Amino acid sequence: MAESILRQCNLCEAGCGLIMDVENNEIISVKPDNDDPITQGYVCPKGMAIAGIHHDPDRLHHPVRRDPDGNFYKITWEEAFTEIAARLTEIRKDYGPDAIGVYFGNPMVHNYSGILLLSAFMEAFGTKNRTSAGSQDTSPRFAASHYLYGNTLVVPAPDIDNTDYFLCIGGNPAVSQGSGMVTPDIKSRLKAIRERGGKIVTVDPRYTETSKIADEHVAIRPGTDAHFILAMIQVLVSEGRVDAEEIGAIATGWQELVPRLSAFAPEAVAEITGIDAATIRRLALDFADADAGVVYTRVGTCNSECGTLATWANDVINIAAGRLGKRGGWMFAEPCLDSAAVAEMGGMNGHARWHSRVRGLPETGCDLPAAILAEEIETPGQGQIRAMVTLAGNPVLSTPNGVRLSKAMEQLDFQVSIDLYINETTRHADIILPPAWSLTEHHTEPLSPLFDLHSGMRVSPPVVERGEGELADWEIMLEITQRLGGGPTGTKAVDLIMKAMSWFGWKFHPRKLLALMIRLGPHGNKFLPWKKGVTLKQVEASPYGVALGPAREGFKHRLYNKDGRVHLNAGPFFESMAELAKQVARRAENGADHDELLLIGRRELRTNNSWMHNVEALVSGRERCVLYVNPVDAERAGLRDSQPAELESRVYKGDVPVRVTDEVMPGVVSLPHGWGHKAAAPWQSVAGSHAGVSANDWTDDQRVEPIVGQSILNGVPVKVRPSAAAQKAA
Repeated sequence: MAESILRQCNLCEAGCGLIMDVENNEIISVKPDNDDPITQGYVCPKGMAIAGIHHDPDRLHHPVRRDPDGNFYKITWEEAFTEIAARLTEIRKDYGPDAIGVYFGNPMVHNYSGILLLSAFMEAFGTKNRTSAGSQDTSPRFAASHYLYGNTLVVPAPDIDNTDYFLCIGGNPAVSQGSGMVTPDIKSRLKAIRERGGKIVTVDPRYTETSKIADEHVAIRPGTDAHFILAMIQVLVSEGRVDAEEIGAIATGWQELVPRLSAFAPEAVAEITGIDAATIRRLALDFADADAGVVYTRVGTCNSECGTLATWANDVINIAAGRLGKRGGWMFAEPCLDSAAVAEMGGMNGHARWHSRVRGLPETGCDLPAAILAEEIETPGQGQIRAMVTLAGNPVLSTPNGVRLSKAMEQLDFQVSIDLYINETTRHADIILPPAWSLTEHHTEPLSPLFDLHSGMRVSPPVVERGEGELADWEIMLEITQRLGGGPTGTKAVDLIMKAMSWFGWKFHPRKLLALMIRLGPHGNKFLPWKKGVTLKQVEASPYGVALGPAREGFKHRLYNKDGRVHLNAGPFFESMAELAKQVARRAENGADHDELLLIGRRELRTNNSWMHNVEALVSGRERCVLYVNPVDAERAGLRDSQPAELESRVYKGDVPVRVTDEVMPGVVSLPHGWGHKAAAPWQSVAGSHAGVSANDWTDDQRVEPIVGQSILNGVPVKVRPSAAAQKAA
């Protein structure tokens, strides 16, 4: 008889409630949980297809080794761990710890046990050549938070449920399900803004799925979000809509900032942004006049030419309008599981404390930009990457100039990957260690609570049992860590205590560390007998965990700056503004180049980066990996709908099918990210038959954002013309 198990989806921030019917250790159905107090029966197509990962016949279930011909064969766990420890120890001894490069992917941020082991895992290698998916799309947010609030993981979120003016720049929450904010069923929440008399405005080069819900869509040239937001702030100042005394009471640097805004008057940036001065002024004043408004930016902004400055400006405009920590504005969560405190204690809070060897790009939150990987592998000398460890990541598809990185990986002395699949990256690995799929483990969100304004916590039980001989990812990470001489926390004193406790039968488990963190968190009792607080036992007593009510107003309870104020003048932002002002002046003198085509990315509701395309239910139907081209540009280039075009950037040239649509503004073309599975077709049958092309083959690893060195994935200069096949057909 089937058993119904309540489970929180672990694919994105939304964390939708699911009901999984299980019989004989097989998931026979997945349904929305109508009784879930937060998601109330909502779930996206990815959540409904989650069992497809567990039952995928192409998923690995045991360690494999690659032979000289590129074929993989089964080995034992002991063989795998012994070889990995020996090879990595040898490389570290001969060439130093930085000879090991590490990359971890997006699934890790929804995996509490893996995240809790990550610090120790990295500490065991001792390398500074650490990169992640976050260094591709979130480092600007982390750096802005570090300088403004004193901690990389103190991340404000828009109070969607109480705002009456939502200005969304470079984000598409209707598809992302609320990146950087926990908002399941975001479409209903957005529609509710309009139903209560509020307004939604999207500013984006593409008429997105969120734009279709909005009251107004404003097209903007890729890479100019910083110009636009700074111009809006300038309008607020010039029109007397800013309370300088109030800002001075909560923040440092406002008086220094104001004169720097004059270079960004709406008239000065109109041609660059493609938005006329009158519209910029109107939007700024509409935002200021709203009783409870908020400006929100996300991946499109982060991935652009001035991503960090624009992200910082996002916070500044909310501060200038008096919306920081205010209901309906730019608010802070207060999570039971506070990863920001862990980041502070574990040394993960910071920026530019070290730099990459070849180009001198800075770290952010202990991660170097992933754009460094190919050059650090290729360039001889002390610190050259000779071994790679990838963890739940596919950098060949996720990082710029993937063709170059794929070739660079061929020259590595050794590569180990912890992954469910043989994919475009792991096919280069000498050994692949597949973890048991996460539905075999307890689940709670480790990082999403940082921007969840519905305070509370939930722990979901395992849905199915592991297969024989399978190990969880945290067990794999712990085994490698210990064989390289490390311990489960990465802190020597604590690890020594744990080792001593193990002599008396005590065994480490991430749930024990989770229980400790809850006790020590903002809602825990800190082990004080006279104080009440949330415990793991209380959380697990209900299938829906504990609810603590809406986030409280204010911001000082989340501020890490010792003076108790927001630091507007910290870091490189004023210098970056000065450089941008010079650019504005040059463009005003020389004119903007509107003949240039710029490539931007996009995502779709049925895809999850690069790793769910082997589930038939998510890739069936119409072809999704197509190049969106505006009719004006298609006519000029001689392109036809559904015909292939040759797309060329500085680093790559290749064919891609075209869809002619006014969804993108003139001068802009768009490709979805995460596709390009031709190389993995021998091991992923479904993904291989829907291969598509990788947008990051065209992105340029040498073009990076100036503050954090993140890849510029939106606004890539390209040329487009009919492909040879299309010309022949014509």
